[in-house]
Amino acid sequence: MANVTTSPQRYKLSFTSGGLLVREADVVVAEYMRRRDWGAVQRVVVDQNLLQARTRSSTVRVARETIQRLRVLKEDELEILADASLTERCHLLWAAACRRYDLIGEFAEEVVRERFLLMTPTVGTQEFDRFMSRKSLWHPELDDLKPSTRDELRKVIFLMLKRAGLRTEAGAIIPAVISERVHKVLAASEPSDLRFFPTTLTLEATR
Repeated sequence: MANVTTSPQRYKLSFTSGGLLVREADVVVAEYMRRRDWGAVQRVVVDQNLLQARTRSSTVRVARETIQRLRVLKEDELEILADASLTERCHLLWAAACRRYDLIGEFAEEVVRERFLLMTPTVGTQEFDRFMSRKSLWHPELDDLKPSTRDELRKVIFLMLKRAGLRTEAGAIIPAVISERVHKVLAASEPSDLRFFPTTLTLEATR
């Protein structure tokens, strides 16, 4: 039988509808803790406009995006998120974005973390453009993006990094100071989700 080569799954790129979504996640997680049903949570958030969006269509879009990211978190991670400091919330939401969107996760691991470990303390437009060019060899859909769309993807990823406290506006990489309980849940993933952070902490779970 001839070998069959499968193409990589296309990147999901819908993350431009929001940044790190910290405020939105606070609202949605609080509802989830009460209901433990994502469908019910989405209905309540949209029907009561809990995200205080100007239009219903905006509420639907942002609520859907927030819930899609939160659903990649495990129950113990959601429990922490509901009772977390701002830094812990930002770290968990960055991990959620990296899990939900392979493009973000690969950029975090292959560019941001790698440059940090190599003591190259900045990441900017050139590094992002080289990363996208490299990925387009396996993801031809990236070649079809308009320049303005590429710019928007970069802008949103850099905004997320800044909101997560991992990059300055000028492009300096900020080492992640991860709390013990967040370190434990992220390291428990397989592979460890600490790979998404500029840190020298071990990728293994604390035993």
